[in-house]
Amino acid sequence: MDAGKSLREHGLRIGELEPGPAASIADVPGVAVGHVTVACTGVTAVLPGPIERLWAEPVPAGVGVLNGAGELTGSHQIAEWGVMETPVYLTATMSVGRVYDGAAAAAMAVEPRIGVDAVVIPVVAECDDSWLNDPRSTEQVEPDDVQRAIADASASEAVAQGAVGAGTGMVCFGWKGGIGSSSRVTGGHTVGVLVLANYGDGAGLRIDGVPVGRDLRPPSLDRNPAGSCIAVVATDAPLGSHQLARVARRAGLGLARTGSVAHHGSGEIFVAFSTTARVARGGAAPPALPDGDLNPLFLATVDATEEAVLNALWAAETTSGRDDLVFERLPHEPVLELLASHGRLGA
Repeated sequence: MDAGKSLREHGLRIGELEPGPAASIADVPGVAVGHVTVACTGVTAVLPGPIERLWAEPVPAGVGVLNGAGELTGSHQIAEWGVMETPVYLTATMSVGRVYDGAAAAAMAVEPRIGVDAVVIPVVAECDDSWLNDPRSTEQVEPDDVQRAIADASASEAVAQGAVGAGTGMVCFGWKGGIGSSSRVTGGHTVGVLVLANYGDGAGLRIDGVPVGRDLRPPSLDRNPAGSCIAVVATDAPLGSHQLARVARRAGLGLARTGSVAHHGSGEIFVAFSTTARVARGGAAPPALPDGDLNPLFLATVDATEEAVLNALWAAETTSGRDDLVFERLPHEPVLELLASHGRLGA
C-alpha cells in the first residue's frame, strides 16, 4: 500500500456525502487558510473572505462549546451580535495575547475607522502545545506573524495540514496531531471544517468506527488525555447566527466519533460562519434557510469534522520538541492494514 496517499485516496469513506474538489474548508467559496510556523508552535489564519471587507461587512457566526477549558476571544460578541468581524486565528494557549495584538493591528491596517471611532475584537482560539513547545523560550509567535499568516492565506490555494502553523506542537490520541480539514457538499451548499486537533486518549482512537487505539498504542500512553480541539466550520449556506451556533455544536459529534469524551481539563470550542449572508455593520440580519433544512448541514458538519481530525493525524509528521520529547506520527501501514481487515477501504 502507498502510505503517501490520503486516507480518502486509499478508499476510506466517512459517511455518504461527497467532499468538495479540495476536500478542505477552502471548498467554501471565499475561504482561505494561511499558516506561519515558528519553531515548535505557530499561528493559523482562517479568512472568511478578504480581510478588507470583514469589519465593515461582518459575516454571520455562531459559537458552540462542548467543554470550556479553553479560550476563543470574541465569542461573547458573536453571541450578542451574531456576527464575526475578523478572521479566526488559531495559536498556542500562551500566545493568545500576542496574536490578538497582531490581529488588531492587521484590522487597523485595512480599516482607518478602527481605533478612531470604533474598536475591533479579534477572534483568537487556542490549544495547549506545551508538550512540544516551550512557552518560556524566545522562539514564539509574535504579533507580526499574524500579517504573515494572512499573506500566506492570500497566496495559498491548498490547505496545508498536519504539523504546520498552530498545529506544529499539537498532539492527538498520543500521536502527532495538528491541523486537519475536510468538506462536504449537500443540497447545493458546501460545509468545510478545519480543526486544531490536540486531544484524546490513545487507547480510544477510532477511525470510521474501527477501534484502532485498542490494537495500535502510541509510545507515549502516559500522556494526560485532556487537551483541546478547536473546530472552525464554514458554509456558503445562508444561515443566521442561532442556526450557525447549532451547526457549530455538531462538530462535537464528529469528535466523539474519533474517540473523544471531552475529558476534564480539555477545551472543545467551535465557531461557525456563513460566507454568503454578510451583514452591513449594524444592519439587520438577511433572510436565512428554514430551520427544517438544517439536517443535511448538520450531517455534513459531523462527517467533515470526523474526517478533518483523521486528516490531521494522517498528515502530521514525527516531531521532536522541548526536552527532546518526540511524538511519533500515526503509523500509516499498520492503520491501513487494520482498516482493510475491517472492510473499510474501498476501491
